[in-house]
Amino acid sequence: MQLPMQTLPVHIGLKALAVLDANRLFMSIRRQRGSSKHFMNALPANPPDETTHAGLLGRLGSRSVVFVGLMGAGKTAIGRKVATMLALPFIDSDQEIESVSRMTVPELFERYGETEFRALEQRVILRVLENGPQVLSTGGGAFMNAQTREAIAAHGVSVWLKAELDLLMDRVSKKQNRPLLKSADPRAVLERLMGERYPVYATSDVTVPTRDDRKEVIATEVVEALCRHFGIDETAATGGVGS
Repeated sequence: MQLPMQTLPVHIGLKALAVLDANRLFMSIRRQRGSSKHFMNALPANPPDETTHAGLLGRLGSRSVVFVGLMGAGKTAIGRKVATMLALPFIDSDQEIESVSRMTVPELFERYGETEFRALEQRVILRVLENGPQVLSTGGGAFMNAQTREAIAAHGVSVWLKAELDLLMDRVSKKQNRPLLKSADPRAVLERLMGERYPVYATSDVTVPTRDDRKEVIATEVVEALCRHFGIDETAATGGVGS
């Protein structure tokens, strides 16, 4: 019998959740060749048609497009748009973590601390990456984990949405669900995180500067950057000659 998340003693921690997530979520998802594979919060892919970027999909193969970057960069919003453009499923790792734990990310931070949260985050992302191709949005700290970076490199193509401080502050100030920003000076916290994380984000396969523009515009620039990364042009990307 499965115990509700709320009944787990605090001392059990997220290591126990790692076992529960395997039993409750991942063991119920069978990878089947030639069939769609969806996690709890995956958005279904649109059927491919003549506008699908067939050249890019061909180069991706079974790999996933993985968005990394700081909170507020737009990983989820842009990721959904890119998934729609490429007719791929979209998954948000934070939503998967919340489904596994039956707690929100802020609740997990408060109850277990960042270290154990990152352990669960790593496990969830590694499992999700086994089921590409898809578009995956990750939490801001996920790419800082060396094992997670290795898994993304092996099973995906990383895309860093690079944002300036003012843009990030404008976006994150509208939400109160950022555990790392529960500070008297959230701007200083963001500046510190940028200093720590941007050099690591910069090792991503693709970097796309983001700004206050329509999501469709940024998503198009991401697809174009992916095409350049794979050395294909727009003709190939849309399934034309050379794909």
